[in-house]
Amino acid sequence: MSTWVIYGIGFLAQLLFSSRLIVQWLLSERYRRVITPSIFWKLSLLASLLLFAYGYFRHDFAIMLGQSLTYFIYIRNLQLQGEWQKAPRVVRYILLLVPIIAVIVGYNHSTYDFSLLLDNESIPYWLLMLGIGSQILFTFRFIYQWIYSEKYKVSELPVGFWRLSAAGATLILIYAIFRRDPVLLVGHIAGLTIYVRNIVIWKNQKYEVS
Repeated sequence: MSTWVIYGIGFLAQLLFSSRLIVQWLLSERYRRVITPSIFWKLSLLASLLLFAYGYFRHDFAIMLGQSLTYFIYIRNLQLQGEWQKAPRVVRYILLLVPIIAVIVGYNHSTYDFSLLLDNESIPYWLLMLGIGSQILFTFRFIYQWIYSEKYKVSELPVGFWRLSAAGATLILIYAIFRRDPVLLVGHIAGLTIYVRNIVIWKNQKYEVS
């Protein structure tokens, strides 16, 4: 596949990820508290599929791992908000089965070369470990958010989510610089700004309440 097409998929995914943050940020600024709209999770779901594909075509295991860990958390948040149940049943089945089928088909047809993903000459071992570690930290924000949401039975983005986002994004930016990956670089520079701003909004919100 053409390099430009691959980068196009990556940039489209990051555009969707950035769009979800911009919408969330604008609503939070408007209501002066951290808002979690359903469109945040809908855009996350679509962007996750695209970024997983980008990671596969780039032979970047760190990117694929990150998206694999968060995909179904996005679906669970849509369930908690009551939006998942509103989607046509066929759409829900497709969204649930597409990533599973892709993995099964790819494995059975030897499409996935895991040795290539884990032993990519263009990614030194130390850089691969940095990428995997940063993706795990960045992904843990959604695991934290999921546990929080399950505990309180409400889909929200607590301040811990934004703190983990800022820390993870910083490490991914370092990875992107060494990896020379413009998709990760552009996407996470924009995201880091919004993560920090949400922390500020949360602090102001807490101050007003107290």
